[in-house]
Amino acid sequence: MFEPRFATCVNHATFTISTIMLQVNFIKNNLERVQASLQKRNFKNTDILEETIKLDELKRSTQTSMNEKQEAINKASKEIGGLFKQGKKEEAEGLRANVATLKEELNNLKVSFEEVSGKLTGLLYEIPNAAHASVPEGSTDEDNEVFQAWDANMPDLATSKLPHWELAKKYDLIDFELGAKITGAGFPVYKGKGAKLQRALINFFLDEADKSGYAEFLPPHMVNEASAIGTGQLPDKDGQMYHDAQDDLYLIPTAEVPITNIYRDVILKEEDFSIKMCGYTPCFRREAGSYGAHVRGLNRLHQFDKVEIVRIEHPERSYAALDEMLDHVRGLLAKLELPYRILRLCGGDLSFASALTFDFEVFSAAQERWLEVSSVSNFETFQSNRLKLRYNDANKKKHLAHTLNGSALALPRIVAALLENNQTGDGINIPKVLWKYTGFEKI
Repeated sequence: MFEPRFATCVNHATFTISTIMLQVNFIKNNLERVQASLQKRNFKNTDILEETIKLDELKRSTQTSMNEKQEAINKASKEIGGLFKQGKKEEAEGLRANVATLKEELNNLKVSFEEVSGKLTGLLYEIPNAAHASVPEGSTDEDNEVFQAWDANMPDLATSKLPHWELAKKYDLIDFELGAKITGAGFPVYKGKGAKLQRALINFFLDEADKSGYAEFLPPHMVNEASAIGTGQLPDKDGQMYHDAQDDLYLIPTAEVPITNIYRDVILKEEDFSIKMCGYTPCFRREAGSYGAHVRGLNRLHQFDKVEIVRIEHPERSYAALDEMLDHVRGLLAKLELPYRILRLCGGDLSFASALTFDFEVFSAAQERWLEVSSVSNFETFQSNRLKLRYNDANKKKHLAHTLNGSALALPRIVAALLENNQTGDGINIPKVLWKYTGFEKI
């Protein structure tokens, strides 16, 4: 196996902990800072922050009025009993009528409070996570920063090199037409050694995660609305997820959603950290693909397999954990002998929930381009705030935990790169690390 060599373009030191929680109090106390951060990620509707603050103030004032009304009702109710005992029936009846009016006013306030609370929650759900200070400026994926660049020789293929969709057909590994017949475009059928290679990669990724201390889970492949909201898929990705309207359940876009939600509404202790989990699942994405070679074959699918690693961390350790996750993915790609590079995503290319994301790309020698195979992200407190995932410190004070996740790895483009980069005149060589899983060394 060759050793990977890199030209490091940007030094990766341990990052300063960000305290952005996107809770109303933080927005109020750090308005300019939050505005600047959201502008970095090209979030246009910054007026929503002022509206959020106004709604929060209205909610608080309504709560104060409700408390005052309730206190007045309680006080008057006590006085009514005393007046009846003193034989002052007329005064008691007058006060009782006043209490009835106060109760009606209190009920109206409760209705207003619920309406304001609902609007406030809706606005908060529309605000993306604030970008970490290290996130570069930029609008599209073309502005992403090369964090580590491959500095070794790329695979040197013959002029007769074939893209993976032709190799899959030549060696009867994957049938895209059959998948389209059974379901539709973006749902391939893996066959024979193609299916065994798929299964081998899944087992390899899970075994490597186990060696790194990640506890394996086999979660449901559908989640409820609360779970999708908790990790930030809803309402942001509404329409991009497959939805069963009858039962109001969503097919998961990634194992991140069910695995992270294991800790929804949980209060941890400091000694519980670090929590490391992993899981293999199929993933489902409705997002429409465009046409052309860059989305052909395995390059973009509606259903694909992926092993995900998830971490729940103490805020003081989350960026050290992010470094460890990057090292884990590096190790997988090195063992698969695939050329790769790492990008730090710019503000405009960040996902809705992420504070900082690194993408891994492998080089496809037949297509002569880089293919994204993993995203590793720190969400800081964005998800835990929605999930109500907290921990008690030594003084029993509650704090929000940090959540992180990463693909380790997504299979389609890994398979594409393995087939293309390892093709020879008489077959396709399998990386040595997979031999014990596939049972064969060559296709």
